[in-house]
Amino acid sequence: MTAATSAAHPVLRVAPAAPAEAAAHFRASLAFHTDASDVAAALAAGGDPGFVVVDSRSTEAWDQGHVPGAVHLPTALVPERAARLLDPAVPVVTYCWGPGCNGAARAALALAERGYRVKEMLGGFEYWVREGFAFETRQGPQRRTADPLTAPADAAHCGC
Repeated sequence: MTAATSAAHPVLRVAPAAPAEAAAHFRASLAFHTDASDVAAALAAGGDPGFVVVDSRSTEAWDQGHVPGAVHLPTALVPERAARLLDPAVPVVTYCWGPGCNGAARAALALAERGYRVKEMLGGFEYWVREGFAFETRQGPQRRTADPLTAPADAAHCGC
């Protein structure tokens, strides 16, 4: 394939960024996002993970299932409850339902506007469950078998 042909292909219609520009972009992206697997590994390591997890969903959603140890702080209640529930010196990781929901981003924005350092957990509660991590419900602790499309089979982590 010639340079002219590859440039016309949809993948390369817009050329990749220069390496330094790409590095800056991906570094910035990682400053704003983490994922369920990394959060689970940090929480499983024991001790203080150095952050607090915030579930930004409704009480009904929280009762249906949430990350163990998470703080329940629905987005609409951030202005009135954040200072009472969260230490501004401790970074926050927000999550909502899943990749089709921007509730975690709205909660992260509300917290950042109040001076908190915050990241969004990509995949939200959906991917937490789909990757086979334990969760808590109103009825008690639960865990589902990992979905092989979202978690490596027979491995503790994907190696990425």
